[in-house]
Amino acid sequence: MRITISLTLVVLLLFSCKDKTTETPSKQEKIIPATYLPFQKISLDNLSEFKDVTGNWTIAQSAYVDRNQEQTLSSTEGIGILVNNPAEGKMGNLFSKFEHGDIELELDVMMPKNSNSGIYFQGRYEIQLFDSWGEKEPTYGDMGGIYEGDDKGDVEGFVGVAPKSNVAKSPGLWQHFKIIFHAPKFDDSGKKIKNAEFEEVWLNGVLIHENVEVTGPTRAAAFEDEQEKGPLMIQGDHGPVALKNIRYKFYKDQKVSFANLKMAEYESMGQLMPNFDSLTPIREKPTDSISSRMVDGKRAERILRYTGDLQIPEEGEYLFDFKVNEAGGQLVIDHDTLVNFNGNYYLDSLGVATVKLKKGTVPFTLIYNRHNQWVLGFSLEVEGPSVQKHALNAPKSLDLSSNKPAVNIMVDVEDEPVTQRSFLMHNGVKRTHCISVGTPEGINYAYDLAYGSLLKVWRGDFIDTSPMWHSRGSEQLALPVGFTVSFKGTPEFAILENESSPWPTEITEASNRKQLGYEFDTNRIPVFSSQLGASVIYDKMTPSKSQNSLQRIISVKGDAEVWHKVASGESIEKLADGTFIVNDESFFIDFSSANKLMPIVRAGDGQDELLVKIPTGEQKIEYSIIW
Repeated sequence: MRITISLTLVVLLLFSCKDKTTETPSKQEKIIPATYLPFQKISLDNLSEFKDVTGNWTIAQSAYVDRNQEQTLSSTEGIGILVNNPAEGKMGNLFSKFEHGDIELELDVMMPKNSNSGIYFQGRYEIQLFDSWGEKEPTYGDMGGIYEGDDKGDVEGFVGVAPKSNVAKSPGLWQHFKIIFHAPKFDDSGKKIKNAEFEEVWLNGVLIHENVEVTGPTRAAAFEDEQEKGPLMIQGDHGPVALKNIRYKFYKDQKVSFANLKMAEYESMGQLMPNFDSLTPIREKPTDSISSRMVDGKRAERILRYTGDLQIPEEGEYLFDFKVNEAGGQLVIDHDTLVNFNGNYYLDSLGVATVKLKKGTVPFTLIYNRHNQWVLGFSLEVEGPSVQKHALNAPKSLDLSSNKPAVNIMVDVEDEPVTQRSFLMHNGVKRTHCISVGTPEGINYAYDLAYGSLLKVWRGDFIDTSPMWHSRGSEQLALPVGFTVSFKGTPEFAILENESSPWPTEITEASNRKQLGYEFDTNRIPVFSSQLGASVIYDKMTPSKSQNSLQRIISVKGDAEVWHKVASGESIEKLADGTFIVNDESFFIDFSSANKLMPIVRAGDGQDELLVKIPTGEQKIEYSIIW
């Protein structure tokens, strides 16, 4: 259920942003930027990590798909990419040498037009790989679907589960999967006591399956029975496919737990962590869990101090992720302070630390300093060798549901485009001069007026404005709905001394740029305008009716030469069909054949940049962004 509104302008209440500082932890070498332990990788230098390899499988340096040709995939010699090109007599499936039970798997895949393949966990349970670009009502047979099973006599097979939404990209683009799979479980007699389960399946950053049980092997599985372990299988007999960046973690059915746990509650001493030797607790009691909700009193400002032992299932490296909601905190494990939040901290503050622990029990202390009566919450998660990341805190210790409305406040698009002013999060930074545009075709985008840059594009529903209105709109954010492709968000127009000049990353007084606002054309599509030096730039984007595609038309009038940065990414290549592929977020740029001005690819600041030089006078360029 959701509330819908159609607004073309929102009056924003401007709040100053809070300063978010962090305290240096006691042992800095233990703090790492990632929030997970390293994966194991399948080396794609050769095919040695697979068994019984047939001739349809090769290792390549690059893979290319012509979007206009069906089931056609080309590659170049080298290493790093796994390629399947089936042909008569060469159509074998590919099996990993390792066998797995519970596993977390990540990989990137590229599908040619109308191609079909699949990833079979334990060689039995398939996540479908299929060219589903533009499919409006996906089934279990589409990209990311959990395929159906075979009927066996009077036994009905698994019915198959469609992805929650179709977030498949265009043929020829790399698409990212993250999958957490749990193998079936058996008792000592060999009787199955729990079905296989896909706990999570993410495609291109969107959760498309959650907690889906699979009652038996899916169609075309390599095995008809079910076991505790089996090989990973990639289907090779249906159509071409390319895969890269294959990495995984094995998990066992084990967790870190508490022993001899006690809780003591104290009056809060403000934002600084007190000396507990000088304090008398309000109350003390044994407990089997940790939770911010143990604070006695709805608005009480208190300190909770937990002491006891952690029971460690295996020796090795463990990662702890400690978060507090605008409060102080401290995490001490095996007499070592891993995280020290001594003051005001926020949910995005870095509180991640790794430590080597032996199997058995280790001493543990956690302090939660709730020095603000209006906030409540902390969380503590852990992962380790063969231990899947899980919460050590009780449910609702960090409960943000009070910050969410009972129903989402959506801006829906009906017969004509909707233009919405808002703040927008982009790569972890709040942008404050943003316009989001929703269209009846379902092709939506967000634009930063201050930078003159395209921030995001997406297909489907428009935006959720709940953070702009709920709880006095303190976040003031609009949230794009569904799968988005993000761009760099740096200035897209500049005056350069020459072709080698570095591209500016910020707008300054020296940039000589002035925002002129926007006007609507006859179809209610905004045309953004700005002045750069003596030149005026008009920027308009219109949606495709049948594809994940946005056409961009840029007009420039002036007596000075202007450069336009079309895109930037880890690599940009011009393909055989004349389009450019931008590998990072992974999208295509297709320049109109009517253009007199064509782009160049150059290296800049550790990445490739696609630039167009726009001469003096009246000029116009057109191109499409395809994803």
